[in-house]
Amino acid sequence: MLDHDTVLMQEAVDALLIKPHGTYIDCTYGRGGHSQTIADKMGSHSRLLVIDKDPDAILDAKRRFSQDKRVTIVHGSFGQILKHAHGCSMEKVDGILLDLGVSSPQINSALRGFSFSKDGPLDMRMNSAEGMSASDWIKQAKESEIVAVLRNYGEERFARRIARKIIEVRRDQKIDRTKLLVRVIESAVPSRMYKKHPATRSFQAIRIHINNELGELRECLSNVVALLTSGGRLVVISFHSLEDRIVKRFIREKEVGSLPIRLPIRDDQVDRKLRSIGRALRPSKEEVLGNNRARSAIMRVAERTA
Repeated sequence: MLDHDTVLMQEAVDALLIKPHGTYIDCTYGRGGHSQTIADKMGSHSRLLVIDKDPDAILDAKRRFSQDKRVTIVHGSFGQILKHAHGCSMEKVDGILLDLGVSSPQINSALRGFSFSKDGPLDMRMNSAEGMSASDWIKQAKESEIVAVLRNYGEERFARRIARKIIEVRRDQKIDRTKLLVRVIESAVPSRMYKKHPATRSFQAIRIHINNELGELRECLSNVVALLTSGGRLVVISFHSLEDRIVKRFIREKEVGSLPIRLPIRDDQVDRKLRSIGRALRPSKEEVLGNNRARSAIMRVAERTA
């Protein structure tokens, strides 16, 4: 039973144009909503590679697909999509799906530290066995680095005030709980200036930094063209403007193609790698009413040209 409402599930899978003998990659398994829908449409000779950094997601994938020989499960980063695909003998694929952000089980678990509404260890790692936790980063980061993270990844207007308060508080105590960080943020900024909870942007920014989410997205996108077969589809669901901006710019660059400097060239000679399919799609009002976390989602689709 799913404890996660998969956003734009049918729309994303429909956009992949599942073929009976196709090969597909779900770069962000989460809790398997997209993967299960893809598998339900695949033929007996199709293949599906699912990837996730979260050990809990991998356990779920193994429970769900352990008896399905069409499905290969990889515990790792989607930034290394080329390595993972080649590792299971996938040289070309018919579709690649990225459902970015965090899953409901990650947010709902106080032990993961993603949510500012639940008290728990200030971790925020997608894979809690690797890398530096949010608590450890806050303990050693310079004020200027904290300011940069909050501004660049959270677009937080009070970044300097929050960073200064973090430095002040950590002199006397370790900021190792989510609720403590929330109190620090609340004490640094006027809550009347926010339509959302004042910790929303800071938690988002720290999570993105800790997991190198934008870096991994760029790395993944840099490899999708080489993996997609002619006519293959790339489907990306983003949940905030920073992600969507990267995806939109990538598709546009590959659609426009590279042009030689100061040399005349016909339009049919331009080396275009992708073409955008339709307009960016957002969830329906009905989906948002049923799942509030879908409200910021936006889906873009592109197709590999010959």
